[in-house]
Amino acid sequence: MTGTLWGLGVGPGDPELVTVKALRILRAAPVVAFLAPEEGRSFARGIVASELAPAKIEIAIRVPMERARHPAQSVYDEAAREIAGHLAAGRDVALLCQGDPFFYGSFIQIFERLGASHPTRIVPGITSLTACAAAARLPLVSRETTLTALPATLPEAALMRRLKQAEAAAVLKLGRNFAKARRVLERLHRAEGAIYVEHASLGSERVLALAEVDPAEVPYFAMILVPAAEEKRR
Repeated sequence: MTGTLWGLGVGPGDPELVTVKALRILRAAPVVAFLAPEEGRSFARGIVASELAPAKIEIAIRVPMERARHPAQSVYDEAAREIAGHLAAGRDVALLCQGDPFFYGSFIQIFERLGASHPTRIVPGITSLTACAAAARLPLVSRETTLTALPATLPEAALMRRLKQAEAAAVLKLGRNFAKARRVLERLHRAEGAIYVEHASLGSERVLALAEVDPAEVPYFAMILVPAAEEKRR
């Protein structure tokens, strides 16, 4: 019998936000995989570290933190081969995903490689988007309002075009792209009502107005929430 590949959403960072189902699957799986930087600890693993028994086999998928696709793709190829070997041997593999596996999740890379050839199940998790809205005490959408999620890594012209068309918006993956995102919002006259959130649900959580943010200190795991105009929310 082949093993099952589990995409486990472990939420935005607070271990108490991991679902009961994700914990049950994690405890039962003999193999645990997770994304990690080339050097240092895995954020997703850290969320559930207290649940990892010494007997578990761990697969650290160390991905270069750069925009070029080719180095990362080869890492995912190798990780998929290693995971496939465990599945073929009948061992379930739980791949930990910060937030939700299918919301900008790196699990998608492994799913695209193995999902059609191996039993695969997804356990959704609380997304960074909803965690940031909760931290900011900001209702994002209601009634007929629409929400647009945009990565700040987009070229400035594309970011400008899509934000100009958006009602409510969330700008993710900030880091060194924060200054660009704030500049675009200022040009669109939407910066004043926008809210910056970093490390939502963690002890290091911060919620600030855009004008208060130092671009040099913005981490990758930060977000700008742009509420719809008041007349759109009524």
